Amino acid sequence: MKKNSIVLIIGLMSLALIGVLAMQFYFLRDSYRQKSQLFDESVNAAITAVAGKLERREVVDFAKVQQERNIEKSKQEQAKQRLLAEQLEIQYRIEELKNKQHVVFSNFKEQEDQLRALYPNVIEIKNSFYETYIKRPEYQKFIKFSVSNELTDDNLVQAFIMLNASKVDDQISGKDDSTRFVIPLMDPLVNQQTKFRVATLPPRENAKLAKTISDLEKRLDILNRKNAWSGFNVYDSVAMLGGKKADYIEDVAIGMELAKRPLKDRLNVIIVQELIKEELAQRDIKAPFNIEIWSTNNILLNNILNEAALNNPTNTTKYSTALFKGDIGAAPGKLTIYFPNKKAIIADNMGYLLLPMLALLFLLVGCFAYTLIIIFRQKKVSEMKTDFINNMTHEFKTPVATIMIASESLKDPDINADHKRVQKLANIIYDENVRLGNHIERVLDLARLEKETLKLDQVEVSINDLVSAVTDSMQLRMQNIGGKFSIDLAATKDIVVGDELHFSNVFYNLLDNAIKYSKGDLHVNINSKNVGDTIVVTIADNGIGMSRDHLQKIFDQFYRIPTGNVHNVKGFGLGLSYVQDILRRLNGKITVKSEKDKGTTFEVILPIKK
Repeated sequence: MKKNSIVLIIGLMSLALIGVLAMQFYFLRDSYRQKSQLFDESVNAAITAVAGKLERREVVDFAKVQQERNIEKSKQEQAKQRLLAEQLEIQYRIEELKNKQHVVFSNFKEQEDQLRALYPNVIEIKNSFYETYIKRPEYQKFIKFSVSNELTDDNLVQAFIMLNASKVDDQISGKDDSTRFVIPLMDPLVNQQTKFRVATLPPRENAKLAKTISDLEKRLDILNRKNAWSGFNVYDSVAMLGGKKADYIEDVAIGMELAKRPLKDRLNVIIVQELIKEELAQRDIKAPFNIEIWSTNNILLNNILNEAALNNPTNTTKYSTALFKGDIGAAPGKLTIYFPNKKAIIADNMGYLLLPMLALLFLLVGCFAYTLIIIFRQKKVSEMKTDFINNMTHEFKTPVATIMIASESLKDPDINADHKRVQKLANIIYDENVRLGNHIERVLDLARLEKETLKLDQVEVSINDLVSAVTDSMQLRMQNIGGKFSIDLAATKDIVVGDELHFSNVFYNLLDNAIKYSKGDLHVNINSKNVGDTIVVTIADNGIGMSRDHLQKIFDQFYRIPTGNVHNVKGFGLGLSYVQDILRRLNGKITVKSEKDKGTTFEVILPIKK
């Protein structure tokens, strides 16, 4: 593969990787913003619900106390004034029924607050409207939504969704006393029919109780006229003087009495804290938070549950809601909570997105790196194979040329008549053919090793005898270069199981390399010893050695240590690759140590026969 092609591939893959990283970053940032917005909405809904519960709890508690007072007062009045016994009995009955009615209304109010907290644009409708337009699908086309802009108390313009319908002559009256709401599901600002949903809540009041209370109040009114000034409570007197109904005056008085108490006496911080935890837990928020309760501009309570917020309070988002909004006048207090570790909470909620994305990113980077490694490795292998082909061509060309020259010489009648010269030329042809055959066998062995088709015998082999035989066969080459072998085969257990021919080739290759890469006055030490259940054969020479960079590559196919323009060492770069592969197949291994210009040491480790 050309260099320009490799550069283009790397550039395109890098561009694709950067694009994926950018898209993942944008997706994570957008997801974080959405999670943060949902978190804010959940917390605001939770504290709004808590404020409503606190207000309802106070009203119910005060109503119980007031009821006990009224009961006690009624008992005292009955004992004092026997003439008012029936009046007091009716009064007590009315108050009891009102309390029941109040419980009904409180249940309704709680559900209504929850509904409005979830759907701020909810619209209450009459039951006749529901029966006429919504329950009859053919009349839903007359329903129209509109937006009305009104000024709030803060002189701000606020949009309200309004619901109306075209007039229909055959309107149907309501068939029950349930309270119904319409929840718009689409943006009413666009000129399209708005989809909606209907929510049904229990009645605001029990009709039977209301009828009974009305009847009792009429009866009490008759008794009051008969007993004009003979016995009224404070509310009755104020109502008579002001021309108002007694229940209305009583409600106003209760509200005034509640509002007179200090805010700190109206709240229990433990209850507030538990209510907040409960509401947040219902919205899957279980993180620690801090609480602040304010009265006008003064802080009444600062309950620090997490000290982390004290270090950087300006970057903390606070959520607030008014307390006791039902009091006459402005709300007397404000409840505020904030989360010091909001970012960590949102990040934890995004963990299910972040981990797979990181895993995919690492997988993509790994594939990119692996691809580059494979590309450079294949380029290197291609170059090495090119060198191998060049070397093989040179190695084949020399014996072929020699055979050709010897064959042509045999055609000469003078040489053909000389028997000794003919015999010499025949020996040359034979030797060169053997050399060619050896080269071919080495290439074929390489092919068999790669295809896993090389069959190895499994016979008992004496390593000491095998090494001695290989050394004896190479003594003549060693003497020709003026070198010598030092042999110390001290292993007492030298029988291994394997292929004798390939074992011979292993040691031949190692000794052949020692001779080829010598630098004069070659000295090769050959030792054997037993280490545990193995035999270790060491072949150490004082040749040219090699650097650490070459040491890591000598077992690769086709690799030869570069010698520049000098080609005095013949070979294909297959010997050590063959040695390592054969030893691996025979359950052995080979290690090497070398230092430049100081020599090389090979260790062949084989398991002995048990």
